[in-house]
Amino acid sequence: MAIHESGQMYLETIYILSQNSTFVRAIDVGEQLGFTKPSVSRAMSILTKDGYVNVDADGAITLTETGLAIAKTMYTRHTVLSQMLMELGVDEETATEDACRIEHVISEKSFAAVQAHLEQVTKMREDAHGQ
Repeated sequence: MAIHESGQMYLETIYILSQNSTFVRAIDVGEQLGFTKPSVSRAMSILTKDGYVNVDADGAITLTETGLAIAKTMYTRHTVLSQMLMELGVDEETATEDACRIEHVISEKSFAAVQAHLEQVTKMREDAHGQ
């Protein structure tokens, strides 16, 4: 089943929060995204039913293997697109906001090209600075 943009955002947020905490709760996700408790609760129910997350009896949210794969993909896209936009001179706040929207709609082919270009620019810069 294809996952919608909002589901991708939830998974990416759970992934980011889990990098800094061993216990991710719905309230943490809601605070991070600026969503209400009922909205987060409904989303967690759908994501659980669709096999992307597990929620234990204590309310700890963990990503399933499928959920983790999607979350990592979204996080990588977000990071690379933000970096690329900043390379083009966009301020960090705008680059981050725009990357958040672009990451959900960019094709795999276009993203791969952006990523390869950014890697090439980074390598050229490092070579020029003798690193």
